[in-house]
Amino acid sequence: MKRILVRSGLLVAVALVPVLSCGQNTEAKRHNAKEGIDPYIESQRKEAEQGNAEAQCFLGGVYGSGLGGVTQDFTVAAKWYRKAADQGNAVAQSTLGSAYWLGQGVPQDHAEAIKWYRQAAEKGLADAQFLLGVAYLEGQGVAQDYAGAVKWLRKAADQGDDGARYCLGYCYEIGQGVPKDFAEAYKCYNLAAVSGNEVYIKARDILLSRMTQAQITEGQRRAAEFVVKKQGKHE
Repeated sequence: MKRILVRSGLLVAVALVPVLSCGQNTEAKRHNAKEGIDPYIESQRKEAEQGNAEAQCFLGGVYGSGLGGVTQDFTVAAKWYRKAADQGNAVAQSTLGSAYWLGQGVPQDHAEAIKWYRQAAEKGLADAQFLLGVAYLEGQGVAQDYAGAVKWLRKAADQGDDGARYCLGYCYEIGQGVPKDFAEAYKCYNLAAVSGNEVYIKARDILLSRMTQAQITEGQRRAAEFVVKKQGKHE
């Protein structure tokens, strides 16, 4: 599994996203800390204290990232994420899962992390679906289950998650949880490589050197067909 992206790095990245992903104004990001706490953050604090889940999630991101003149505090961040997560906010659930995975602001507990990832994944959040899929793939926090990994990775990949596309391509390349299929692996790698990520590009090119021309043609056809279908859904 050395080709799978470093999990801790992925989790850190996900943990920093929610401050800009809870449907809130991002003005706090540009606020100068020397000016004191951003007034917008204070307005969101009032909303959060009144039970607004979006505002609670936003505050979790602010404290987790230390933006807007707020001192970074993972414990306080986890507190606000939990309040939002308990109300069913999927972003907060996924990020609280990452907090438990990393032990940031809460005791490290992979089983608890999986619980929150699953709740968010079942609501359709691609980040959580990806992380849950990788957990099943690696057997961390849950019993290793390649079929389960493919299930969740596919859901995330269908939503455009490039990390999930890469991992799904890996499954098809070596036949984990699915029959080995170089054309399908190439499709997944190729779609992920559009992002410009060097890891995805290298995986695609290495596989390319092992494929027949017929497999390459089929893989390209599948990738093009997938893009056309996606475009049709958005029109």
